[in-house]
Amino acid sequence: MVSKEFMRRIEGYGLTTAHILYRIPDHPGVLQTFVWQEYDLAPRFPVLTDFLSFWERELDGPLHSVRVAHSHLIKPAEFRTVNGVLTLH
Repeated sequence: MVSKEFMRRIEGYGLTTAHILYRIPDHPGVLQTFVWQEYDLAPRFPVLTDFLSFWERELDGPLHSVRVAHSHLIKPAEFRTVNGVLTLH
């Protein structure tokens, strides 16, 4: 049985990490950090967009900034040539 996460990676999804800074509702001068990770499609990031919409709609802490990093986990293989062979007995 193939996992749902593996199938998403085959479909082009990659690991997306969002570093979210938000203001604490009781102390608007103080910033708190939250790290979110999920598989998402770059460059539109529909899963992250849905999460941020939920945040603004349901949570009290207003967003200050969001930094996004994205990496495709399944990439073409990288090859290096080898100039010699070492044999051990």
